[in-house]
Amino acid sequence: MQIAKHSVVTIDYTLRDNDGTVIDTSSGGEPLVYLHGAMNIIPGLENALEGKSKGESLSVAVEPAEGYGERNDEMVQSVPKEMFEGVDEIHVGAQYHAASPEGHPIMITVLEVNEDNIVIDGNHPLAGVTLNFDVQIVDIRVATEEELAHGHAHGPGGHHHHD
Repeated sequence: MQIAKHSVVTIDYTLRDNDGTVIDTSSGGEPLVYLHGAMNIIPGLENALEGKSKGESLSVAVEPAEGYGERNDEMVQSVPKEMFEGVDEIHVGAQYHAASPEGHPIMITVLEVNEDNIVIDGNHPLAGVTLNFDVQIVDIRVATEEELAHGHAHGPGGHHHHD
């Protein structure tokens, strides 16, 4: 069976930046299970896996446009400290979940903490980064109707949502 739309694919992967630093890996943990064609993973990796078979290994370099996008300097802004009301300690490098002006969930990173304001970066931490994946295809199966309806793969033993 080859990977195509509506396949549930299980992969082991290691992700490195251009310097060879490991950003993420499934090694030592659970493999990644995703629904192909449902935009569960970044487009560049999904496109590279299309048509591949169980047991194949591949190395894929994903440019930012097919990954987490280019960096956008307008996403770096200074906001009043009151926006972080209820947060005990705000420090440089801390990451928080927030909503973009359009209401989409984004991750913001604190760049600077000043007396009255905080400089935040709304770019994805991997924006502008070329993503180098080493992937091993562990398994491929046809998605269930429930998985297709929900738009993502379900783990062994049925339906689980993780937050």
